[in-house]
Amino acid sequence: MGLVWTLIAGFLYAEICVVLLLVLPVASPYKWNRFFKSKFLAMIARQAHLYFFLIMGVLVLFLLEAIREMRKYSNQEHSSDVHLNTEMQHSMRLFRAQRNFYISGFAIFLVLVIRRLVTLISAQANLLDQNEATLKQAQSASAIIRSLVEDRNTEKADEAKEDSTLAEITYINHFIIALHANKKCSTLTNLRKRVQGLNANMSQLTLITKMKERIHELTAELNREKKDKEALKSQAEGLNKEYDRLTEEYSKLQKRMNINAEGGDKADKKAA
Repeated sequence: MGLVWTLIAGFLYAEICVVLLLVLPVASPYKWNRFFKSKFLAMIARQAHLYFFLIMGVLVLFLLEAIREMRKYSNQEHSSDVHLNTEMQHSMRLFRAQRNFYISGFAIFLVLVIRRLVTLISAQANLLDQNEATLKQAQSASAIIRSLVEDRNTEKADEAKEDSTLAEITYINHFIIALHANKKCSTLTNLRKRVQGLNANMSQLTLITKMKERIHELTAELNREKKDKEALKSQAEGLNKEYDRLTEEYSKLQKRMNINAEGGDKADKKAA
């Protein structure tokens, strides 16, 4: 086996190992996605399409060469006068051509398989992230709804308590009026104390209601602040992306200017 076909066979074995690593449960999609988005692979991914088409072009050329060799040695007819050694050499060359054909063909096939596996694993990791984020949002929404229901039930209980207290105060007032008409001073004094206690309870309930209203206002204000913060965060991300894009365009423009300047210097030197 020549040096070139040895390299192609080694590339095929490496592809088989990569496919096994991607297919077997060695790591989770999250880990593979972090590995694919690492700095080293991110630098390679910028020219990934170029590398892919370059490798595919080289492998296709060798595949066509193997097909040509197969057709060349398959179309030759053997006569009875041909020496046995010559026939064995011919068969050996045909075998090598067939072997090279299978090596290059499987290498091309595995390149496509690896590319597809990487795409599917990245998509699966993104879907899992979206699913987890959606689940967290649903849990937070259910917690908010549960807290609102509990607050509503508490408010209803407080309203019922206030109504019962008001009814009791009204009843006691009527009873005080009746006792005042009968001039029962001791009972009247006790009832007045009871009314004062009920009034104190009413003031406490009013204070609690005001505090709850204040809590609701603060919660609404906090939610508004969170929304404003998220909006500012999204704007900052957009500005960062725009800055990166402008930086990249500036670097490309600077490279072009340097190339043009070098070309101008070379032209001036040639003219001189």
